[in-house]
Amino acid sequence: MKALERNALLRDGLLGRVERWVNRLPNPFVLFAGIFGVAAVMSTVIAAFDVAVQVPGEKGSTPVLGALTPEGLSHLLATAIDSFMAFPALGPVLVIAMGIGVAQGTGALECLMRIAFLRVSRRWVPYLVAFVACQGHVLADSAYILLPSLAAIVFKAVGRNPVAGLLGAFVCVGSGYDGGILLGTLDVTTTGITKSAADLLPGIDGYQVHIAMNWFFTAATGLLLPLVGGFLIDRVLEPRLAPWNPKYDPAHTVAEDGAATEVLATPAQRRALLISGGVTLAAAAAMVTAWLLPGSPLRGEDGVLAPSPFVDSLALVLSGLFFLFGIVYARCGGVDKEARAVYPHLIGAVRDMSGFVVLVFAIAQTINLLTWSNLGKLFAIGLADGAKSVGLGGFGILLAVVLVTSLLNLLITSGSALWSILGTVMVPAGMLLGLSPAAMHAAFRIGDSVTGAITPMQVFLYFALVSAQKYQPELRLGTVISRLVPFALSFAAVWTVILTGFYFLDLPLGPGAPIHLP
Repeated sequence: MKALERNALLRDGLLGRVERWVNRLPNPFVLFAGIFGVAAVMSTVIAAFDVAVQVPGEKGSTPVLGALTPEGLSHLLATAIDSFMAFPALGPVLVIAMGIGVAQGTGALECLMRIAFLRVSRRWVPYLVAFVACQGHVLADSAYILLPSLAAIVFKAVGRNPVAGLLGAFVCVGSGYDGGILLGTLDVTTTGITKSAADLLPGIDGYQVHIAMNWFFTAATGLLLPLVGGFLIDRVLEPRLAPWNPKYDPAHTVAEDGAATEVLATPAQRRALLISGGVTLAAAAAMVTAWLLPGSPLRGEDGVLAPSPFVDSLALVLSGLFFLFGIVYARCGGVDKEARAVYPHLIGAVRDMSGFVVLVFAIAQTINLLTWSNLGKLFAIGLADGAKSVGLGGFGILLAVVLVTSLLNLLITSGSALWSILGTVMVPAGMLLGLSPAAMHAAFRIGDSVTGAITPMQVFLYFALVSAQKYQPELRLGTVISRLVPFALSFAAVWTVILTGFYFLDLPLGPGAPIHLP
């Protein structure tokens, strides 16, 4: 017992130091402004020495460009607004936020979660949330927006801290992003990069590269990681959060005597929920059917299901379904006449995201600078070449891929962008050592996942922070990151143990995809 207490004190001390250190940082906007300034100076100094980087697969070397040169300043000024408006996460976040805002503002989501989880034990809710979140990559980046918001409502419906549900779902989405039982668009994009990298060695054959080449591996993680995630939400995250005050509730209602009203559902609300749920499911089924039909314009080039216009518009589709669910619920008598007004809910949802929008401007400028100056490529290839030069082989090179990817993922949060740089170095290197492209791809999945939820470069981390502050206004970035670090470390360990088992038992990673080359 004393040993457990000492371990708890040590854990709390380490996480406490992380929390205090991160909380000493300036607000996120100022933080990214500082990163922008450092990167600008660094790129200019490096460019002054005519440093260039050789990107595998590209003809010629790529020079590092100085941001503080006349050319650099001209580029940054000319592209500032475009980089902000074209930032990948900005549109999906606002679009989905509006749809959820209507469904939540009308009370439809609240009513659905209360009834759906009425018979679910409070004990098992964290595991259910973790399981769904660990399959979240099927929804692409929309999972970072949608699932944490729903998890908060689920936790509140069973009388638990909604912040624990929100942050737990967020970190399970991020640190388990490349795993899961189902296949998604991520598998399509990164598999294409792996195939291109493997094609750099045309003299080696006898292997397969296809979308399901890691499916056995990812399915195993999709089943095991939720057990760890649920345990951490229940035993580590929620106990360390400050008690939740119900007055801080986006859907909070107060009676005349000042007491919060908590009615499960009236007969009228149940009827409205049944109708709105049926209409929404019918609309979803119609859209999916239209997508699956041969020759459908919602399919991609050559009739593939993904990538396709339907998948590319997933954020809009999800938002539309939530909007439909909320408005039908309101029109069918689920709420009073005043709450049926849709426009105020839309405005309120966008207003709640105003801080996030301001932050995106700073993040977009920083990423624009790193991309244009080629600093990101310089750092990534430098680390990859360093791991290769050490002479690691076999399982060692797989661990090197995990380590290098997890470190670079702190800077480059786009999995496809990161793998397009690392894959062209690591995949051929592994193949020359007898490892299949599927094995290198599996190692990349680990590093691309585990640190994805705790890096300050992760734009959705600030979305989670803003959303959590609706329930706990005093919450700060350092507190959030310190609460998520145990998930990243534990998930990294579980991911690696699973890969170790596949490697040393020589199990196939997917259909026709062994660890080693024949």
